[in-house]
Amino acid sequence: LGIKELIGKGTSLFQHSILSRIFNVNLAAQRINGILIAPNETFSFDKALGDVSAFTGYQQAYTIQNGKTVLGDGGGVCQVSTTFFRAILDAGLPIVERHAHAYRVGYYEQDSPPGLDATIYVPSVDLKFKNDTNDYILVQTRIDSELQQLSVFLYGNKDGRAVTLTQPIIANRAPPPPDLYQDDPTLPKGIIKQVDFKAEGSRVSFTREVTKNDKKIISENFISNYAPWQSVFLRGTKE
Repeated sequence: LGIKELIGKGTSLFQHSILSRIFNVNLAAQRINGILIAPNETFSFDKALGDVSAFTGYQQAYTIQNGKTVLGDGGGVCQVSTTFFRAILDAGLPIVERHAHAYRVGYYEQDSPPGLDATIYVPSVDLKFKNDTNDYILVQTRIDSELQQLSVFLYGNKDGRAVTLTQPIIANRAPPPPDLYQDDPTLPKGIIKQVDFKAEGSRVSFTREVTKNDKKIISENFISNYAPWQSVFLRGTKE
């Protein structure tokens, strides 16, 4: 297919993840490894990933659903979509669809400023980009288990694109709400279990410009509105 060289790369860290989340990151990375994207094809992360559930091998880990962080099938797959988003940005490819997380997730700021994340929820919330090059693009993933780092590589043929990303601007900062404690009759008395984690609310923006043959082909502003997030603790009441 004439694929010759690296055209884009994204990385992220998932240190301090629970074991089931690490399992899901590995599984989702395997599912998109080796995918080929044809010239003029619009790539859908959801379509490439397929069903995310216990039926397709995923374990339960923390996900964001209905304004809460809860255990659900496939928690951690957004680590892969976030890393993929960074690779697309780096390659200078046009992004068709991208959604920020509801709040600033700590994993995605371990090696990056805020605003460089992308959430997905199959099949309704997607990450899409168009291969507007004249060549196929090959996706490859790699996990460094020791460092707990995920890398997404895009291979193809360089066509003279140059990419400039500005540093994200953080505005509209809002402190998280006070911690919330809820009685839980299923937990023994005296036990406190944290089930949600606080985060500062903010509006984060950055711009990307892509030039080719001294001509600007992409100029866009990415805006992420993150809600202030509350820590929630379950307080055991079972005698």
